[in-house]
Amino acid sequence: MNPRTLGRSGLQVSALGLGCMGMSSGYGPPGERRAMIALLRAAVERGVTLFDTAEIYGPFANEELLGEALAPVRHKVVIATKFGFRIADGKQSGLDSRPAHIREVVEGSLKRLGIDVIDLLYQHRVDPEVPIEDVAGAVRDLIRAGKVGHFGLSEAGVRTIRRAHAVQPVTAVQSEYSLWWREPESQILPVLEELGIGFVPFSPLGRGFLSGSIDANTTFASGDFRNQVPRFAPEARKANRAVVDRLAAVAARKRVTSAQLALAWLLAQKPWIVPIPGTTKLARLEENIAAAALELSAEDLREIDAAASLAIQGARYPEEMNRLVDR
Repeated sequence: MNPRTLGRSGLQVSALGLGCMGMSSGYGPPGERRAMIALLRAAVERGVTLFDTAEIYGPFANEELLGEALAPVRHKVVIATKFGFRIADGKQSGLDSRPAHIREVVEGSLKRLGIDVIDLLYQHRVDPEVPIEDVAGAVRDLIRAGKVGHFGLSEAGVRTIRRAHAVQPVTAVQSEYSLWWREPESQILPVLEELGIGFVPFSPLGRGFLSGSIDANTTFASGDFRNQVPRFAPEARKANRAVVDRLAAVAARKRVTSAQLALAWLLAQKPWIVPIPGTTKLARLEENIAAAALELSAEDLREIDAAASLAIQGARYPEEMNRLVDR
């Protein structure tokens, strides 16, 4: 894959990264460890260099998995992880971005990942109890100490991004962005372009929905996060299928899959956008990677926009999670 640079930071990564959460949590039972290690190494062999994890994924299990899988190829990859949640008895128990906690989390992440420096460290969610200037200052100190390479924010609003960037330049902002969640276009993307910050969309395939493999009759495994999401309620899935069907028709004319079309659309929006689709299957990984070579014309993009113009039914998060999104 051709590399991309996240904003003006100089951090160069593959055009598509790999979101690793689903290998350990979020979408039902974790993947079999040996198979996930093989998948991670296969991604490196195929040109993926950006790998996204977090201490809360598991918790801790995902970082340990990446640490083992990527150790032989550490020099080839960029590892991104996150802080910002309090973890008690193996479960998330609120937000915590106090500087002392950030330093504690970084030490634990370095140990689990088996690395000397975290290439990209995100605040996972904005903590309203801790001024963002204190958070940015703590990460700045970790960068100066050589334990962190770059600073990122996840699900942060425009005001927070500006305040953080004034203390420690932000390399990347991570938020959901796809053909069925385009809210970042109105305010976030213009500010990122102004400040020279890269954008890393998670759930670029709408948590699998844009691939066309999910319909109103789909049953999710116990523990799958989508069981709680209003957008994935059966009636919402039935209504939203119309968008998927329209995109599938465009994809068929281009002789690509719906997932490839959705990823190529994202890549065409800005040269500093690096989506991180997740998967636990080699075939899906290869399908996604192939999207990086797909070129879309201006007419293609207009056709895709028209196909995705229907209103999407259902909120993207349950209410308790939506409250954690910075506005």
